[in-house]
Amino acid sequence: MKPGYEAVIGLEVHVQLRTRSKLFCACRNAYGAAPNTHTCPVCLGLPGALPVLNGEAVRLALTLGLAVEARIQPQSAFYRKQYFYPDLPKGYQITQGPVALVEDGHLDIPGDARVRGTDAPVRIRLERAHLEEDAGKSHHDLDGMASHVDLNRAGVPLLEIVGAPDLRSPQEASDCLKSLHRLVVALGICDGNMEAGSFRCDANVSLRRTGDPAFGTRVEVKNLNSFRFVRQALEHEMDRQAALLEGGEPVRMETRGWDASAGETRSQRTKEAAMDYRYFPEPDLPPLRVDPAEIEAARAALPELPDQQIRRWREAHGLGMDEAQALAQSPAFAAYFEALARACGSGRGAAAWMLGEVSRTLNERGISIEAFPLAPEALGELVRLVEARTLALGTARDQVFPALLAGEGSARTIVAQKGLAQVSDRGAIEALVAQVLAANPGPVAQIRDGKEGLKGFLVGQILKAGQGRLDARLVNEMLAEALAKP
Repeated sequence: MKPGYEAVIGLEVHVQLRTRSKLFCACRNAYGAAPNTHTCPVCLGLPGALPVLNGEAVRLALTLGLAVEARIQPQSAFYRKQYFYPDLPKGYQITQGPVALVEDGHLDIPGDARVRGTDAPVRIRLERAHLEEDAGKSHHDLDGMASHVDLNRAGVPLLEIVGAPDLRSPQEASDCLKSLHRLVVALGICDGNMEAGSFRCDANVSLRRTGDPAFGTRVEVKNLNSFRFVRQALEHEMDRQAALLEGGEPVRMETRGWDASAGETRSQRTKEAAMDYRYFPEPDLPPLRVDPAEIEAARAALPELPDQQIRRWREAHGLGMDEAQALAQSPAFAAYFEALARACGSGRGAAAWMLGEVSRTLNERGISIEAFPLAPEALGELVRLVEARTLALGTARDQVFPALLAGEGSARTIVAQKGLAQVSDRGAIEALVAQVLAANPGPVAQIRDGKEGLKGFLVGQILKAGQGRLDARLVNEMLAEALAKP
């Protein structure tokens, strides 16, 4: 984006709630069923069918509200939002009206130092979170002659979280979305599957001259189903709007879709105003009243929140922010890390393995941490051997870890059977150092002339000669001693 402009960004996030049934009927809330098999007269909008509110959806919404320190409204109401799409069988959506169940919450995220001058935490306001039903899903690529509509999703409970325009860069938008994603997954109110559409984001973005308090013309960008796409779409849209403004052209208020394959946003329609939806109170549902006892029960059931975990891990184990955030990606992943850290006695060691070999294995096999074949105690024994320098890290990664996964026994058994224990004998290492120095007189002379960067080459040759089983710290120490001799 050209200098002299400031972005103003707000997110609207749709969170599918993890209830057994839909928001206003008893149909199953489950992803992946055959098309149009989880439907009934209520979610199909047939005449005479009456909605009944799902109490579990209300409890989950309360949970989110309390986690973001929002104000819980004791009474709110449902309205009909009129619009006509093929995947909206009733011709309207039941959503909460001017008063939402959850209002005035917040998230704290790191500021983008490139635009704010500091990475100090900034507070992002969450204006409201309201309950509403999802629409069905249109499929336009199943055949070349027609579009197909699957109404299994129609009526699935959504919590729409509306963020204030407090974000100032695509990076902050991505960080805010990640923080919210970690939170709803940790609370157990959403599975967080962005590819399946259970966690979806639209972004509102406008530009203004740096220092100008007035907002520019807002554009809504849809179809953002990954954190990377959020950054890319906002960066493109900011550049597009800046080019228009620089050329003296106005920015139109509109809805645009993100085309990931083309790397650009494309106009979809002019932006609707609230009056276009012809809101009116839902006549078939009474006001939603929340008892104070319900609020306190939800508060008492709150788990340790991801931000609290991250803070605790950073203080206890000296982890970086990115490391701690990655470990808090899901309750199961966080629980495995905690168990592994206890088993091996090293939080940093446990974090390195969780974000390294464990994550790589999960990705390669396409599984979650719940299906990982090693118990934390079994992996913890391997990490302990590395931390105690009984086993070289490379040997642990390349030979012992695969054998553990293959079920060849415990880490100690594998190391003993294959003779993989790390060599820490100073005499043996001294002999290999002398051998490598004698074989490389040129690099030795250059190092003694001041070319310190060549030390890495000699270390590599020594470790290679030791077949990867040497204590690397001792190798470096004894190489330095040998080079210091005349």
